Amino acid sequence: MTNSTDNIRSSFSLQAWRRLQRNKGAMAGLCLITCAILVSMAAYWIAPDSTPYANRMVLEISGQRPGFHITMLAIQKERPVAKGGFFQRLLYGKEAALTYVPIRAFRFEGNDMVVQKYADEETTIPERYSLATVWYGHDQPLKEPLQSIQQKIIQERILTKTYWLGTDRFGRDILSRLLIGTRVSLSVGCIAVLISLSIGVLLGAVAGYFRGWVDDLVMWLINVIWSIPTLLLVFAITLALGKGFWQVFIAVGLTMWVGVARIIRGQVLSIRELQFTEAARALGYGHTRIIVKHILPNILGPVMVVAAGNFATAIVVEAGLSFLGVGVQPPQPSWGLMIKENYNFIITHNPLLALAPGVAIMLMVLAFNLLGNGLRDAMDVKRG
Repeated sequence: MTNSTDNIRSSFSLQAWRRLQRNKGAMAGLCLITCAILVSMAAYWIAPDSTPYANRMVLEISGQRPGFHITMLAIQKERPVAKGGFFQRLLYGKEAALTYVPIRAFRFEGNDMVVQKYADEETTIPERYSLATVWYGHDQPLKEPLQSIQQKIIQERILTKTYWLGTDRFGRDILSRLLIGTRVSLSVGCIAVLISLSIGVLLGAVAGYFRGWVDDLVMWLINVIWSIPTLLLVFAITLALGKGFWQVFIAVGLTMWVGVARIIRGQVLSIRELQFTEAARALGYGHTRIIVKHILPNILGPVMVVAAGNFATAIVVEAGLSFLGVGVQPPQPSWGLMIKENYNFIITHNPLLALAPGVAIMLMVLAFNLLGNGLRDAMDVKRG
């Protein structure tokens, strides 16, 4: 009986996957989600600014348009920077060992370097740096011939930087913060879905299986939670837990389980009356075994659909919280926080600073909605 049931489930899963593959919208959403996951994993390796949180500030070039390029003088920092390992950089980025100064021109005068520091499109400020400060990070006798140091500075410390999506009001690279912000959105969605599924599946399954006063109690709790506006409930949980990265995960997850519980309860109510469930009870199986091994595997389809929908909802809620200032806190990049920091540019000279994270949110939510709709159709046994 067990082998036969497993074969039926395997056959159904294969048919569902084939139906999903025929859904172009769902596959497009799945491809976009896969790309976002890969980008979030390798964000610090592919981002132009690989410093922690992509937080390198160059205030002189704040609010620049996409495609802006400028010559930079890279000056060695006086304090040595510890070299992190592969996983350190993968997870947290690499602290910058150089300070970047935007310049328009430069020349050498003996042991000094005179630059025309960029202030704005029409203004430059002359500044003088010793070659030792540029190369070693502090004044000291040169350890190499003067011409050799000058040549190395020209080759290694005079750089041309291109900001493909422009810079924000602090002079930070928008593209880098957008890429690293992908981690926040996917992490919030993943943890929130896990929390909501854990609570919702447990309470929904218990309510639907045992019915009676247990069902009444769970439904009363669901109705109470559902009667509270979602944003107000998230605010209350966030204020109770405090502002921060992990607090957002918990706050969003604790507000999304009610929808899961209602759906699971309805599914369990219908499945508990089927013959295989009655047979399991007749064989003397315990309630826990019946729920875990016989009922829950048969409602994985609706669970996957609601998980995709909740993932999209979590991304939007996190962006809203960060925009309102109670979500992810600076300097950590979040798409909602990026909109908050740059929305004033929408009505001025550079609307893309706020539109770029807004488009990223839209595409990610659209991808999960398309995948959710595809899963719903693929899991529908009435469809061929």
